[in-house]
Amino acid sequence: MLRSVSTMPRLPVRPKDSHKGTFGTVVIIAGSVGMSGAAVLSGTGALRAGAGLVHVACPLPIQPVVAMGHPCYLTLGLPVEADGYLVPMAGEMLDPLLAQAKTVAIGPGLGRNANVTALLDHVLHQFEGQVIVDADGLYALHELIQHGRLKDRRLPLLCTPHPGEFAMMTGLETKIIQGDRKQQAVRYANEHKVIMVLKGQGTIVTDGQRIFTNNTGNAGMAKGGSGDVLTGVIAALSAQGMPALEAAQVAVHVHGIAGDLASAAHTEIGMLPTDMLDALPAAFRKYVPTV
Repeated sequence: MLRSVSTMPRLPVRPKDSHKGTFGTVVIIAGSVGMSGAAVLSGTGALRAGAGLVHVACPLPIQPVVAMGHPCYLTLGLPVEADGYLVPMAGEMLDPLLAQAKTVAIGPGLGRNANVTALLDHVLHQFEGQVIVDADGLYALHELIQHGRLKDRRLPLLCTPHPGEFAMMTGLETKIIQGDRKQQAVRYANEHKVIMVLKGQGTIVTDGQRIFTNNTGNAGMAKGGSGDVLTGVIAALSAQGMPALEAAQVAVHVHGIAGDLASAAHTEIGMLPTDMLDALPAAFRKYVPTV
């Protein structure tokens, strides 16, 4: 039976004697030539949401740009082929980072080709912790599901599509998705044993058994880059020990509060995803759990 979730979880405790290892290592695999911003926004979102250590793995040609995006995360440049896409063996270069990670987020701005699919396949088979799949990673995930490569995992994948991406994943038209958001998200979560974060007005978070509908945020967030910030926030909360459903629930709620604060300061027309990053500390302060 589907259970509606309305109580909000508490944020992870930060002990006074903690160190950066206490709060988990996040690895974000993101970016491509022309889309370096996706990696910067995701990495900075993870920092702002309290991860102890953040590594951003990106194609080598954009590593300098991504590294300049913020001084507080680390970067790893992955080799590319002549067309700018990652080489087939890029996944193996990530293995040392995967061994350290508590949470991996993959997909923002990576592009869509067979090597990205192979990279996701490698991550899913080498990393047993929480994996968040977003943006271009969702296209790769769809390919893997089509070919029966999505193995049984100890932890369910966490997928964060917008309605257009979810239409691709389901084979349904976007208008059908939007007309039946809750049931479509629940159906997919049950069928593929994943946690769905279906973005948009009233973002839905569900594992197929429980469902949360978010009530924060505004139309000013409908700009490229907002979802990249959210991916980083979810990854950071997960790395700090929150169960995936709760991490996603808190992340979408606080992300929406940051959007509301950014809108109040800059208007819905003028606000940017970077304004949401700046507003995240105040959003976490404003967040009030109910349990």
